[in-house]
Amino acid sequence: MQVDVLLGLQWGDEGKGKIVDVLCPEYDLIARFQGGPNAGHTLEFDNKKFVLNTIPSGIFNEGIMNLIGNGVVIDPIILKRELDNLKTAGFDPVGKGNLVLARKAHLILPTHQLLDAASESKMGAGKIGSTLKGIGPTYMDKTGRNGLRVGDTTLPDFKERYEKLKEKHLSILSHYGEIPDFSEKEQAFLAAIDYIKTIPHVDSEHLVNQYLKSGKSVLAEGAQGTLLDVDFGSYPFVTSSNTTTAGACTGLGVAPNKIGKVYGIFKAYATRVGGGPFPTELHDEVGEELRKLGHEFGATTGRARRTGWIDIPALKYAIMLNGVTELIMMKADVLDTFDKIYACTHYKHDGQVIDYMPYEIITNEAEPVLEEIQGWNQDLTGITSESEIPEALKNYISYLEKALEVPITFLSVGPDRKQTLSLSK
Repeated sequence: MQVDVLLGLQWGDEGKGKIVDVLCPEYDLIARFQGGPNAGHTLEFDNKKFVLNTIPSGIFNEGIMNLIGNGVVIDPIILKRELDNLKTAGFDPVGKGNLVLARKAHLILPTHQLLDAASESKMGAGKIGSTLKGIGPTYMDKTGRNGLRVGDTTLPDFKERYEKLKEKHLSILSHYGEIPDFSEKEQAFLAAIDYIKTIPHVDSEHLVNQYLKSGKSVLAEGAQGTLLDVDFGSYPFVTSSNTTTAGACTGLGVAPNKIGKVYGIFKAYATRVGGGPFPTELHDEVGEELRKLGHEFGATTGRARRTGWIDIPALKYAIMLNGVTELIMMKADVLDTFDKIYACTHYKHDGQVIDYMPYEIITNEAEPVLEEIQGWNQDLTGITSESEIPEALKNYISYLEKALEVPITFLSVGPDRKQTLSLSK
């Protein structure tokens, strides 16, 4: 068996949680491999809506194990809150035993969040657009070999390790000015540490590979999006982890030759949260209409998302980096009322017309070359079969498949898990 990977091809918010929920009955293990509580994976079913920040999106399916992998950074307070909310809603992953934590996953401390806020404030107009969840400082401690991990919580000297790292953070924060009182959050953190000790801790690399050796199926669930990858995204306006297929290897401990299908998810248009380049961004009433129709506000932060037309050069880049084998198009229904839609086919950049993302796209912005496409101007939310798809939408799908050279195998026409069509190829 091999590990299949599901990840976003744009700047995040593509709808990964919904599709994991749709696909997970085919799998024995769903594993988050990077990111942290800056993720907001939204799932809707049975007239209920859930937003998951850290927990894998397979958690609502009976008999499926869910792993928070070693590449994830965990805020114990947020994880406990998520689990408490699920229990209130009638789901109890801890009681049912279908959630495990990687011992090697790093912990987000309250002082990581203070560092995040202080750093972002210091940057002023050049700020990254951080969610202020402490993600970046936690990954910095990880690569700096100072971090605390889930497995450390069971060691007899955990408190001493915590105090040592906290003191390091306070020393840094003293250079930013007055340090806010975080005693209440610290108490909640330590209480949440006791709570997560009740969740089984595993060596995730052994668990995943044992599943594969036993002939069981594994789906790796990505967070954020390819264009936010710390190495290949629009740096420095990126997240702090590898959001690509390669990140699944390091974030779970699987070899590259163990990767199977790679599902690439994208919206029928494009969005971005926070700062950074966005060549197809719309600053007019059309962009506002996309935001309104698509309910484009962050599931975690509530921030309004920037909106624009679909960007083919960016998608081609993401497909190349990830080795995408199947495409999944989300939110086609948001474009229901448009007579005409547009796709960016090239960029005008530095006096040239190019079809790839240039290195210098921050200060030297790329101008999109747009191609007009006929809209379908028809409500999609009620269709239940491929035969009901309007001809204009079929043409749009074919147009994208030709440009991207990868088949679109699923089409989402609404937020509910039932509003997902499998396309014959």
